[in-house]
Amino acid sequence: MPDLLIELFSEEIPARMQPKAREDLKKLITDGVVEAGLTYASAGAFSTPRRLTLTVEGLTANSPTLREERKGPRTDAPEKAIEGFLRSTGLSMDQLEARDDKKGQVYFAVIEKPGRPATEIVAEVLEKTIRNFPWPKSMRWGEGSLRWVRPLHSILAILTDEAGATVVPLDVDGIKAGDTTRGHRFMAPDVLQVSGYESYAKQLKAAKVMLDPNERAEAIDHDAAQMAFAKGWEVVPDKGLLAEVSGLVEWPVTLMGEIDGEFLDLPPEVLQTSMKEHQKFFSVKNPKTARIEGFVTVANRETADHGATILAGNQKVLSARLSDAKFFWENDLRTVQAHGLEGMGAGLDAVTFHNKLGSQGDRIRRIENLAREIAPLVGAKPDLAAEAARVAKSDLRSEMVYEFPELQGVMGRYYAQKAGLSDAVADACRDHYAPLGPSDDVPSEPVSVAVALADKIDTLTGFWAIDEKPTGSKDPFALRRAALGVIRLVLANELRLSLQSVFAQGNPEADTADLMSFFHDRLKVHLRDAGIRHDVIDAVLAMPGSDDLTLVVKRAEALSDFFKTDDGENLIQGFKRANNILTQAEEKDGVEYSFGADPKFAETDEEKALFAALDAAEAKIAPAMADEDFAAAMSAMADLRAPIDAFFEAVQINAENPILRRNRLNLLSRIRQICLDVADLTKIEG
Repeated sequence: MPDLLIELFSEEIPARMQPKAREDLKKLITDGVVEAGLTYASAGAFSTPRRLTLTVEGLTANSPTLREERKGPRTDAPEKAIEGFLRSTGLSMDQLEARDDKKGQVYFAVIEKPGRPATEIVAEVLEKTIRNFPWPKSMRWGEGSLRWVRPLHSILAILTDEAGATVVPLDVDGIKAGDTTRGHRFMAPDVLQVSGYESYAKQLKAAKVMLDPNERAEAIDHDAAQMAFAKGWEVVPDKGLLAEVSGLVEWPVTLMGEIDGEFLDLPPEVLQTSMKEHQKFFSVKNPKTARIEGFVTVANRETADHGATILAGNQKVLSARLSDAKFFWENDLRTVQAHGLEGMGAGLDAVTFHNKLGSQGDRIRRIENLAREIAPLVGAKPDLAAEAARVAKSDLRSEMVYEFPELQGVMGRYYAQKAGLSDAVADACRDHYAPLGPSDDVPSEPVSVAVALADKIDTLTGFWAIDEKPTGSKDPFALRRAALGVIRLVLANELRLSLQSVFAQGNPEADTADLMSFFHDRLKVHLRDAGIRHDVIDAVLAMPGSDDLTLVVKRAEALSDFFKTDDGENLIQGFKRANNILTQAEEKDGVEYSFGADPKFAETDEEKALFAALDAAEAKIAPAMADEDFAAAMSAMADLRAPIDAFFEAVQINAENPILRRNRLNLLSRIRQICLDVADLTKIEG
């Protein structure tokens, strides 16, 4: 079985596009050859800034010959029917076979599709892939019609077996497939002739090209850590930047420099953001001073002076960038010292938040009022929460945040400290945006929690009030993210509050019931990710108090654990049986059997035992639910399993005696009600 090697060699592919391009190339080629009848053992895709590579091992040499028999019309059928059958099969009349059938003779078509060689199939699939490759952005060049992310220079496409390598016959707009590639653009630009993947990878390595992006990332990470360690420093981890930089170089050469002393007093986040955004530098921290004092840059070539010239050039550009950052920082500090943090944010009255919801200043005043109301619910002082809300967004008017929007909040904390505000207020300036994503830390300080909740709830209730809700996959105002942020804030801090009441305070015009339903949908996703079944979640959400998310989760977790036991699974069957019998009887009789079960009418020991078990369960469940001891309530429910099972085995519900029948149906009503006091078990599947 031959192995396939494909390389699409071009000008530089943007680093952000490379991971998806690797996967797209692998999927399009492997799906295409399989659809054409070939099989393969394994496939792997790689990329560098100038090439996309795919290796497919164990590819079959030919697609199989296919034989298909197709039944047609009777031999005495109308001529037009026979002609239509011939057209559909592509055969002539003399190629049809007449065979006996139950209703006479019938025409059969035997269609044979001969197998095709892998070279032909790969050529067809590869050309289709190149012409229809799903780049986010692509371009044309020269006079051709071909589109690619950057000008495509060459195609390497060979099938290798014991006899050697065979070039796939392919010509895409004048670019003919071959068996050659090139090494590093500067250090080894000569043509390399390739005979298979192993030789290809070795030749590229010798020609200063690391084919595997993971290998490049590991090399950068290792070398940077070693350089920092030698000075007693440490590299600030940044997986996203590491992945990006590994996509910018074919032969990573790691270099480390020091930041000029005049910039060391800048906030570390400013240094890190400026170096990352403008120059793709890794930050290096001195653990003794807790300051960022160095940087790591990655060159794409080895030089005779071991990178000294490259490093000097980068240092010069970095100094210019950091001079700008220092200028912004010092200007912002002068503003804070002269006018205070509220003065810095005064201009937000002239900044529109939304044409139907007013300015950013209007929004800040709403958040302030709401934070004051939320504060007692989260253990914060109302005046302190209101003060934090007033200044939390002031840094949006700073020059630093204007240059680096990702530093909003972070800079607010520094400016609040410089303005002499309390640590609680300063921390709220930084933390009130959190959590933005599922991996973000959740604020726990009461003032920060109050302002973070007020910020997100103002957004949600405001957009609900003007009927700007998410639809389908569209969510231009990130309302789903805001709702998940509220959920995480409530659950992580175990807050006990009625969300619908808070929504009403946030914006009286918002449809709080509809917004609560939106929250329930987000909570279901959150709980399903935690391993809780959707029907268990529905059973809990149907209970009173479903706008208290902490209560909902405690109930859901207890119920979920209960249904993982044998008692839980069996009890739900007993409940469903009781509920079904009772529902049918109530529909038939036109009455509700909801009270009046009397143990004096019990005839059997099993019936008497169930009365006693229900009395005991009620005595335990009611106080347990009141104390929110859901584990105890579930344990009391579990005690009902055996007497309910025994009751159904020994007792006939629809007795001939109407008094016994009514008493037993009322007994079933007690089973139903006791269970429904814990959760709406009618929602449970199975």
